[in-house]
Amino acid sequence: MPSIDRLVLRVAIPVTAVVGVIAAVIGALVADDPGKAVLGAAVGVVIVVVFFTVGQLVVGGVLRTNPQMALTVALMVYLLKIGALLIFIVLFQDTTAFNTKVFALTVLACTLTWTAAELWVFSRTKVLYVDPDAPRPPL
Repeated sequence: MPSIDRLVLRVAIPVTAVVGVIAAVIGALVADDPGKAVLGAAVGVVIVVVFFTVGQLVVGGVLRTNPQMALTVALMVYLLKIGALLIFIVLFQDTTAFNTKVFALTVLACTLTWTAAELWVFSRTKVLYVDPDAPRPPL
């Protein structure tokens, strides 16, 4: 049976990519410059997939090696992702290389999609939170 983090990646990456393609198509249809809209959507998808994949792998690694630190690391990874995304938004706010509105909406749609995929995996997977083979403490 694959680990839960690998299962999340196998579900979330393709679903997020499909939403990114849909966002690129919609952006190309409604934007003034279709090429810049598609580029903005592509940059948004790449950022979301890379951020969330790295975060999932880091938290999964911590869960395997030091489960007591999982929540702390998960919150730290979350804060780092939000901070890095804020930096990207500030850096790209005045760019003319791509459509920033399509970029922002794609990041939002892909983030919500990834989160929904994670929730779907976790709701369908029975993850043990108690190790049944662990020795019992003395009474």
